[in-house]
Amino acid sequence: MATFLPGTIKLFDYYKNLAEKTLAQISDAQFFHQQGSENSIAVIVQHVAGNMKSRFTDFLTSDGEKPWRNRDGEFEPPTLSRAALMQAWEESWRLLFNTLRKLSERDLSRTVYVRNEGHSVPDAILRQLAHYSYHVGQMVHAAKTMKTEKWQVLSIPKGQSEAYNADKFAQPKTERHFTEKI
Repeated sequence: MATFLPGTIKLFDYYKNLAEKTLAQISDAQFFHQQGSENSIAVIVQHVAGNMKSRFTDFLTSDGEKPWRNRDGEFEPPTLSRAALMQAWEESWRLLFNTLRKLSERDLSRTVYVRNEGHSVPDAILRQLAHYSYHVGQMVHAAKTMKTEKWQVLSIPKGQSEAYNADKFAQPKTERHFTEKI
């Protein structure tokens, strides 16, 4: 378990960066655009920020579903500007990273609660990692759909897997672990 916290911090950082590379490619109109009954990217940002603030405020000592949270309101069209939503996004991520960096190995054996349901600390962290990666995927999909041919690929471009792999296999073997110390 000594590598659990550094590994999860790296994964959270990966998904934050993936989301932000996505957000950098879209206009304000696209940020707020709602396609049918789907949530706009702005709503997803608003929800993730609200969820994160609730889950990671007093992480070890209070239920992750705070009485002050308005979850249903997170899914309403935002009244805040893009800049204000992004400020809330940044503050929430800073809270998450600060909370995770303050945890000790001993804290991993503790129980935390979300909606009065107990979770081990690692399970609660993994629950949130899965939740945020799900929403980042929604953001990427929505942005990619709006951008079409102007989309800057965030992974290996279509049709270039063979060249990418040939380049990778031509290099000496390396080890990349999400569980390395940071």
